[in-house]
Amino acid sequence: MANERTPRQIVAELDQYVIGQTDAKRTVAIALRNRWRRRNAAEDMRDEIMPSNIIMIGPTGVGKTEIARRLARLAGAPFIKVEATKFTEVGYVGRDVDSMIRDLADIAINMVRDEHQEKVQVRALELAEQRVLDILLPASNQPAGQEETTDQSVEETRRQRTRDRFHSMLKRGDLNHREIEIEVASDGSPMLQVFGPMGLEEMGMNIQDLFGNMGNKRRKKRRVVVQEAIELLAKEEAHKLVDMDKVSAEALDRVQHSGIVFIDEIDKVARRSSSGRSGPDVSREGVQRDLLPIVEGSTVTTKYGLVRTDHVLFVASGAFHVSKPSDLIPEMQGRFPIRVELRSLTENDFYRILTEPRNALLKQYEALLASERVTLSFTDAAVRAIAHTAARVNSEVENIGARRLHTILTTLLEDILFEADGTGPTTICIDGGEVGKRLQGIVEDRDLSQYIL
Repeated sequence: MANERTPRQIVAELDQYVIGQTDAKRTVAIALRNRWRRRNAAEDMRDEIMPSNIIMIGPTGVGKTEIARRLARLAGAPFIKVEATKFTEVGYVGRDVDSMIRDLADIAINMVRDEHQEKVQVRALELAEQRVLDILLPASNQPAGQEETTDQSVEETRRQRTRDRFHSMLKRGDLNHREIEIEVASDGSPMLQVFGPMGLEEMGMNIQDLFGNMGNKRRKKRRVVVQEAIELLAKEEAHKLVDMDKVSAEALDRVQHSGIVFIDEIDKVARRSSSGRSGPDVSREGVQRDLLPIVEGSTVTTKYGLVRTDHVLFVASGAFHVSKPSDLIPEMQGRFPIRVELRSLTENDFYRILTEPRNALLKQYEALLASERVTLSFTDAAVRAIAHTAARVNSEVENIGARRLHTILTTLLEDILFEADGTGPTTICIDGGEVGKRLQGIVEDRDLSQYIL
């Protein structure tokens, strides 16, 4: 299981995607392993062991969000990223803080339902194929209970042979492009989007759920090819085979014991050190006070049931370049006892970011252009020149961390990306001289680099 990895193994996995920031990776790895340790602790102590929530402090673009996102994938746990700035104090226009837990429950339901549907996929596919065969070879019109004559028995035997033959053709894909008419459930449009942000949506209610059992779901006929028909009908059959009560129970259990909430831009709701206790700072403190019960542990009503947040792991992050962690209200500071500082990225870090991760930016551009039959490559000197440019511009203009690499590469490859049209195989190798020629003018003109890089 992913969540049974040791802290050392978790850090090794994170190293494949995030360069540097060893302290932050060690901290979150310990926090993740502690979830497993708690579930395997003595039963009388499990409820007493509280998660150690974390605040990650560091400038933008150094890997805070990426660490949390990769951690959630590694754990296979329900994960949601929210911006602290989109929440407002009760009484103001905006979303209430409980909505993050309701959204987390929705994510968990989808995750567990997909897992359950995967388990019944083989059976669902068989049922879908039988439904397609029923359409291709409609059942005989003999009334039920009527004694079967010899001619009818022969006819039924012949019909079964034909059905078996069609089934073999279906398996081979010989009928994939034949058009048939199927009947599927009509996708009802969400009824709650018309309400404002503080409407019934925030109550975790769903009118379709309330009245869905009062009548049969609407069905509609569609004319599709057999291949698409099997896919649509297999999804419908898988949905029927899944016990949604079990899905809801398992999903809520995952949220309560494995859920991870990543609260970004937490520094934006902190009171500024130099300001008084008036104006927007009052509202910022109001958001913190509304967040506090959720982080401390409370019960949130969702449309799937009650969710207790006592053992949900909260990871907050912020640049804190204007305010300080100590500007958060004392209760909030107490609920985030672990603080880890992420350092700014150096030129060597940029070089490693461009070359080492599995999803390195250079590899992404190479894959994009490969779809146009363009083989793109970079010499080592070119990569080092790109890293040097990123570090220089960050130091002279505005430090936006690794995001600077996106803007530099877009500028560097603009002509290539524009000209590529898939007309023929092309090989392009970018060296250090090419990088210097394309970026030198922009880098040296500081006023221009503020707008382009």
